[in-house]
Amino acid sequence: MLRDETILFTTQEAAAADIASAQSGIDIADLMERAGYAVAASALRHFPEARKIAILCGPGNNGGDGYVAARVLAGHGCNVAVFSWGSPAIEGPARAAQARCLLPIDPISAYVPERGDLVIDALFGAGLTRPLPEPVQNLIEAVKRADVSVLAVDLPSGICGNQGRIRGAAFAADITVTFEARKPGHLLMPGRAFCGTVEVEPIGMPRRIVEQHTQSVWVNSPKAWQNEYPLIEADTHKYRRGHLAVFSGGRSHTGAARLAAAAGLHAGAGLVTVGVSPDALDVAAASLTAVMVRSVSSRSDVEQWLSVARIHACVIGPGFGVGETIRAYIEVLAAKPCIIDADAITSFASNPDQLFATFKKTGSSYILTPHEGEFARLFPDLAQNDSMGKLERARLAAARSGAVVIDKGPDTVIASPDGRCLINENAPPWLATAGSGDVLAGIAGAHLAQGMPAYEAAAAAVWLHAQAAQNARRGMTAEDLVTAIPSAVDRLNLL
Repeated sequence: MLRDETILFTTQEAAAADIASAQSGIDIADLMERAGYAVAASALRHFPEARKIAILCGPGNNGGDGYVAARVLAGHGCNVAVFSWGSPAIEGPARAAQARCLLPIDPISAYVPERGDLVIDALFGAGLTRPLPEPVQNLIEAVKRADVSVLAVDLPSGICGNQGRIRGAAFAADITVTFEARKPGHLLMPGRAFCGTVEVEPIGMPRRIVEQHTQSVWVNSPKAWQNEYPLIEADTHKYRRGHLAVFSGGRSHTGAARLAAAAGLHAGAGLVTVGVSPDALDVAAASLTAVMVRSVSSRSDVEQWLSVARIHACVIGPGFGVGETIRAYIEVLAAKPCIIDADAITSFASNPDQLFATFKKTGSSYILTPHEGEFARLFPDLAQNDSMGKLERARLAAARSGAVVIDKGPDTVIASPDGRCLINENAPPWLATAGSGDVLAGIAGAHLAQGMPAYEAAAAAVWLHAQAAQNARRGMTAEDLVTAIPSAVDRLNLL
């Protein structure tokens, strides 16, 4: 059976899966043996030139994997040195693995990294919840100075498996070998940057147990939302594909809304209209062709427009301006599915509950698209809570607001009010460019206009946005990103 790359284990789920495996009659020692063999195979495959393999073993099951790998590599004629951290009185399967190793075991303080070594980091793995001990942090720095290659077991020591945060210091691995499923810490920053290439190895855990215990967070991929993605049928027409309204700022600030509108059109909305103030009508009309424009200057104008036009979804915030006008517009627009972005978010910084209550009253779905600073404006208590990681914050923000939250960044998290969460991983670094957030808002708006549920609409928008950036390539602008959206949709159709 092919491994499902979209599933993720939290550290608690991984521990529960181990227990469930043992209860089903699978010996944990057998899983450890297979894990150690997988680590050894990876070392032989990727680092055949290593002059010495220094295996650093911790006091838990991660260390047990290291002892198995040491025994296997020594049996293949490798120059292996084993170093341990913690009490020698380790227990359970790890103790048995240590006993079978039969190699000299020195304390990690005895290891002096030398160029040409390979370090196998089997110290702490994903379950670490406290800062690394100072001697381990010092060793990490010595390994870095010596420019020694590192293969990490499960996760580089020092990376929190659930949050991706660094606990004092962390090994920067070239390869990380994990088992059955990745952890959130493999995807969340800054942990992702320390993992190198992540290899997921099956070790004999039953698929039913893996699937039963990977239920709280997944990787964002078409598998998560493709069943809800709108298909273009032979008999479709533009109104069936949805009418998206995008609201623009004043004369000198129409660019963001124009980007969002163009993105919405490229992402499949049948019609897109930009609502713009009268003084900017000529600017918008001169720069938009397939996108329509409409003069809007007051709340009553918005009410009148929505009463006569078949509007299916709205985008408001990009380049609009902060203040009372946008808040008044949103009180009307909340009757429709909405994307609340940029200035629309900032306009509720002094009273976030006003925004949340507006949509809870209408019952319409909406998507919030904050970057880190905007997130802190709406959810200051969550942003300032250092004990929380990005997943926890996004999930709590979605529950509080009633919105689907796209918590943007290189490790964008999509969270639903019902607790579902996805972590995106296909965004290239050059996506961080002016206007890219406006494009994302337009794509998500197009999905809402076509009838996608908000969670799937948001997740699909994030994935397609990142895929378009990959296709547009390094050096792209937001305009390039817009024109690359169809190729991203084509990529989806090929999966």
